[in-house]
Amino acid sequence: MINIAFVCLGNICRSPMAELIFKKMISEKNLQNSFRVSSFATSDEEEGNGIYPPAQRCLREHGIEGAHIAKQLSKKDVLNNDFVLVMDSQNLYDVLRLTGGEHGEKIYKLMSFTGSPRDVADPWFTRNFEKTYQDIVEGCEAFLNYILCEKAEHISYDKRH
Repeated sequence: MINIAFVCLGNICRSPMAELIFKKMISEKNLQNSFRVSSFATSDEEEGNGIYPPAQRCLREHGIEGAHIAKQLSKKDVLNNDFVLVMDSQNLYDVLRLTGGEHGEKIYKLMSFTGSPRDVADPWFTRNFEKTYQDIVEGCEAFLNYILCEKAEHISYDKRH
């Protein structure tokens, strides 16, 4: 099983969008038993809140349903995941600071798996939830392709059942 955590600032827009998008992708490929997918915030500002309504609306427009309650990332969460996929450079800095610079081998910007590495803009500020959605889809597709090519031995459970 591959454990994946998506991380953004508040865990009410980008990271829960990524969590639900990725869950749908792996379900469509019948790989859901090979992954544990979660999402977290680098801050405690939104802890306990649900997905921001415009983000939820954008997901629904693309046929993606799901609920989520924001929670802050801990060092234990980093340790318990194989990949910690952050949305932007500030998130990367915050996670590395949380871990004291350790475990960098498992911490990546989501868009680093694409042909165009960049930050996923925060729609809380840009108000462009569709652009954020498209970037996250691109990043999740590229990351899943990476897993299927480079870590195929870790998803053998779904192939056997």
